[in-house]
Amino acid sequence: MKKVVHKSENRGIADYGWLKGRHSFSFAEYYDPKKIHFGKLRVLNDDIISPGKGFGTHPHENMEIISVPIYGSLEHKDSMGNGSIIKSNEIQVMSAGTGILHSEFNPSSTDDANFLQIWIFPEENDITPRYDQLEFNENELNNQFKILVTPEKNKENTVWINQKAFLHLGNFDANFKINYPINITGNGVYVFIIEGSVTIEGETLNRRDAIGISEIENLSILTTENSKILLMEIPMN
Repeated sequence: MKKVVHKSENRGIADYGWLKGRHSFSFAEYYDPKKIHFGKLRVLNDDIISPGKGFGTHPHENMEIISVPIYGSLEHKDSMGNGSIIKSNEIQVMSAGTGILHSEFNPSSTDDANFLQIWIFPEENDITPRYDQLEFNENELNNQFKILVTPEKNKENTVWINQKAFLHLGNFDANFKINYPINITGNGVYVFIIEGSVTIEGETLNRRDAIGISEIENLSILTTENSKILLMEIPMN
């Protein structure tokens, strides 16, 4: 087993006034040679966007991009003609493929928006760009991991990405034990504690801490208080 712990206070910091971000991996002006990626997981940014502000139209290519709102909402527009607003209990995915232009703004005039921005290297380059989003019921997260993103195009109540990766969310009571079996041999898991406190492989993790673990067949998590957890199963090679 191999593991790496990323404590919340050691993340990169971005503060542009309208945007306050914390970077789990090297991104933009933040660079740490020990924190470039975890397997195929390249970016995990914890962003807070001020009311009426956001990311103007900009390009991406050959990256799987996932947005997970924590609170507030995001207005999405892209060069494929998609336009929508995502909010808590929704998830957005884009396969940038051969190239896409998009913007993401906080449509509220009064409230901040907090979302996780996740980038995963694709399995296949230069595919046709695509966009999708999914709404889910918060009750489906009660004391279990709800699978939201898979490599499977037709799996019910999920969205798919161009990579053998899986993304889950769960809300767990205190003193609850979770066992997560690896879906694909050789994959690792990256666990990000959105809220709460847990113990994983002898490590105590609190709000916005994370741990990456590889060379395992299953993972045990014990919550020490009520917790909201993001778990991503990621190819390591």
